[in-house]
Amino acid sequence: MNALTESVQILRDAGGHPTFAVIPFADYQALIKGKDKPKPRIPAVVVDLAMDNEWSAARAWRERKELTQAEVARRMGVTQGAYAQLEAKKTIRKSSREKIAKALGVHESQLDF
Repeated sequence: MNALTESVQILRDAGGHPTFAVIPFADYQALIKGKDKPKPRIPAVVVDLAMDNEWSAARAWRERKELTQAEVARRMGVTQGAYAQLEAKKTIRKSSREKIAKALGVHESQLDF
């Protein structure tokens, strides 16, 4: 039995069928806060673009979405040159990654590869 299921109590109806699952409150809170939600996946085509061309994740996403640097920069409220510098980096600060992700319409974790 794993840690997630060992403290669960199953309540059954008169016919013996599972009706409710009672879990510890802390586990319930973790579930409703989304801690157990899987991270969004990264499409293989985006990974291939990045790896085949030695591009950053940000550039691979931008190219996949057929956006220009100027368009992404405009969405971020920065200059094209400032965005170009960010995009050229293999690793980006979390705050910048979040802004780029929003501009590209992806989850920030999808830029972390």
